[in-house]
Amino acid sequence: MKWIYVAAGIALYIKMLVFPNPAMDSAELAIVDAVVQESGVPNAVSGIIFRNRLYDTIFEVVVFTLAIMGVRFLLADEQPSPTVYQFTDHPSVVLARLGATIAALVSVELAIRGHLSPGGGFAAGVAGGTAIGLVAITSSSEWMEAIYHRWHAAMWEKISVLIFIVLALLTLVGIELPHRELGTLLSGGWIPILNVLVAIKVALGSWAAILVFIRYRGLL
Repeated sequence: MKWIYVAAGIALYIKMLVFPNPAMDSAELAIVDAVVQESGVPNAVSGIIFRNRLYDTIFEVVVFTLAIMGVRFLLADEQPSPTVYQFTDHPSVVLARLGATIAALVSVELAIRGHLSPGGGFAAGVAGGTAIGLVAITSSSEWMEAIYHRWHAAMWEKISVLIFIVLALLTLVGIELPHRELGTLLSGGWIPILNVLVAIKVALGSWAAILVFIRYRGLL
């Protein structure tokens, strides 16, 4: 079986050497320019996700919310795990927390400026969830639970979903903020706010799932 993987890897490498990357024609570039002008943000992907196909994005956020609720429901009847597996050696703890710090900073950057450069709310939420996961495998589970409840993370998660749905519906009926100057931080109408809301939702939802798996499975 491994020879099939080797042959596939060699074939892919030869393909990259022999066949050049296809160039975009003028029609494709015109479509990208049209998306940028209509959405008011340089990141055409964010323009498509939060404007051209916003109807799909609403249900993607709802599906993620239902997935987190499903995890809680399916594991609610199980007994908590007596053992929690975590990093205990000092070098691993230091590296994990350093990685968590970097991931958290990347999450904030992607959430705030995701409509101006590659990134966006979903990527920011994943980076935030990664930071929380790295902290969780190096810290006390009771401490993580206490912080989660102290800051009412579950409530903020639900609030972010509700605000996202309301703003998305306003966009769908044609009520938008001014797009402002293309390329500025507040350009794109509702898009920067939607980016931040999605990032909060995904990060806090990931936090909830992490806590549930640690409590009932003993590991992430």
